[in-house]
Amino acid sequence: MKEMGPIPPYFDATPTGHLRIGGKEAGDWLEEGDAPLFVYSADVVRQKVARLRSEFPDRVKLHYAVKANPYRPLLEIMSEEVDGLDLASRGELDQVKGLGLPLSMAGPGKSDADLAAALKAGVTIHLESEGEAERALSLGRELSLRPQLAIRINPPFALKGAGMKMGGLASPFGVDADRVPALVRLLVEADADWRGYHIYAGSQSLSADALIESHRATLDLVRSLTEKTGKIPAEVNLGGGFGIPYFPREKELDSAAVGKALADALSDLPAEYADTRFILELGRWLVGEAGIYLTRVLDRKESHGKTFLVTDGGLHHVLAASGNFGQFLRRNYPIANTSRFSEEAQMEASVVGRLCTPLDLLGDEVMLPDTKVGDIIAIFCQGAYGLSASPTAFLGQPSAKEILNDQ
Repeated sequence: MKEMGPIPPYFDATPTGHLRIGGKEAGDWLEEGDAPLFVYSADVVRQKVARLRSEFPDRVKLHYAVKANPYRPLLEIMSEEVDGLDLASRGELDQVKGLGLPLSMAGPGKSDADLAAALKAGVTIHLESEGEAERALSLGRELSLRPQLAIRINPPFALKGAGMKMGGLASPFGVDADRVPALVRLLVEADADWRGYHIYAGSQSLSADALIESHRATLDLVRSLTEKTGKIPAEVNLGGGFGIPYFPREKELDSAAVGKALADALSDLPAEYADTRFILELGRWLVGEAGIYLTRVLDRKESHGKTFLVTDGGLHHVLAASGNFGQFLRRNYPIANTSRFSEEAQMEASVVGRLCTPLDLLGDEVMLPDTKVGDIIAIFCQGAYGLSASPTAFLGQPSAKEILNDQ
């Protein structure tokens, strides 16, 4: 038997023992046939936003990182809850049309077409290099537009314990900190609308202490850059990095402690930063636990003494849950039999998808109730980096559907 991660606390059982999602049994969301489904809970998203608003000072604005989940109905809910949207491509710019929020765009490979589209839409471009800065300025002149430009910094520190480190090393992301002052002067002299900095040191952290230290180091870096440039930034994007528990023995992030420490650190800033807008850019923490992937058991088979539950889903929908999206060692996401949610686990089985590859492993030797063909398996924590981060065209299998539960 191999352990699995904790099921998020937002879901419970119906009186008949089935998993309840949005007031009804999980199976009631599924259609007959090959119909794996992502169900996203608007209520969970609103709870997460409300919690963050209560824990962090009012001067910290909340942006949603669209890359976490670009499903349009979810974006529409998010547009009512947050202060801005952060983009990673021209495609995402198209996905957020009409939502009416401030926009920014980061990413190390912006083409001229990306930059031109961002300039025309009034997006704040987070520059990743001096070369990108020159191209943005040139396009601004060609289009007779004053570009809104911020500098993404490759900081001289990393977020300790992060699932993915984004600072403290050579990187395609951002401008090395020691080269930032010269770039600020270039932008100011070119009469760009220089907005400030974007400093992102890592992702998927469950350590409040590590995030607190990262925020303090970020503010120290901003103050140092101000001394060197003589320019107060209009805004500072602190990045995100807030993690959610996916795996065994992982504990929920103490976000309240992070909020209190950030409030204290901001209150210690000199008065000249009074008008600087500080931004948290979150994706996974806001939507990850709001999503559940539902897939039906097609076959139950035995092989060399092991039980396999073959489902109509697979890694082409949930690449991360299969362990093929950045895990060094494969670990089990939280998983359950929704049809027998209240029953005790009594069988060890591996839950697999329908693809012709041994990589299509959704649950490795997990304990489940006695599971039958036709039962529905749920994989939790699928609100972020799920369908849009998976190889949906692989082997030509049916795509999963998505639905927003806003009850």
